Amino acid sequence: GMNYHLPYYQSLFESYGFLPFFDQFCFGLRPKEPLSPKIWERHALIAKDPAFSARHAQKNQLDAYATDFTTIYNKAWAGHGGLKSISNEQTKSMFQKMKPVMDERLLWFVYHHNEPIAFFINLPDLNQWFKYLNGRFGLLDQLRFLWIKKTKPNKKFVGLVFGVVPAFQGTGVDAYLIGESAKMIQSDALPYTEFELQWIGDFNPKMISIAKNLGDSFVSRKLITYRLMLNPDIPFERHPIL
Repeated sequence: GMNYHLPYYQSLFESYGFLPFFDQFCFGLRPKEPLSPKIWERHALIAKDPAFSARHAQKNQLDAYATDFTTIYNKAWAGHGGLKSISNEQTKSMFQKMKPVMDERLLWFVYHHNEPIAFFINLPDLNQWFKYLNGRFGLLDQLRFLWIKKTKPNKKFVGLVFGVVPAFQGTGVDAYLIGESAKMIQSDALPYTEFELQWIGDFNPKMISIAKNLGDSFVSRKLITYRLMLNPDIPFERHPIL
């Protein structure tokens, strides 16, 4: 859902007075390569506890997984940086819109005593299919898209959101979630050979550390969110570190 920006946009914004509010880093990864041993060491600590379980979404139970997503999101993000809680209806609508392009094996959840505590939400990279449509998406193009989706293999997927509820942050649940999803993603059952974890703000060093320690990861793109103080009497400040 990000806009395409022409090269001159950056100088246009900066000359007007916008300043970088925070930098955003996307991380590329070859998903079939082995994960870092540190991930598996931390994964093992959680895996030996039967109170924890992980599973991927099922399209025939999307409403239930949407409810779990709502629970985790509202605990992990609501109130941060002005973000508001989301309703179950909003999440269910979002999941239904994702359903036509969803690979359920890429949406993972972790539970503690069957209570949702973490998620890792990924989708196939839609641009790998959209590039055949030359920027058009009318009715005939939508039908063509369905044909392309069935006949053109998509070997890249993107990470949209990764979250752990505050009570379980720093416990190794993040590594457990990554390890359990990797068992499926790295199998021959899935075709994906490219992965990009969508942007992580420089104000979130914990998540940047996770991305760097996944394996042979690299910064694939750097984005910037700008801020302009309309009242010059208010001092400019970058986004605070979490």
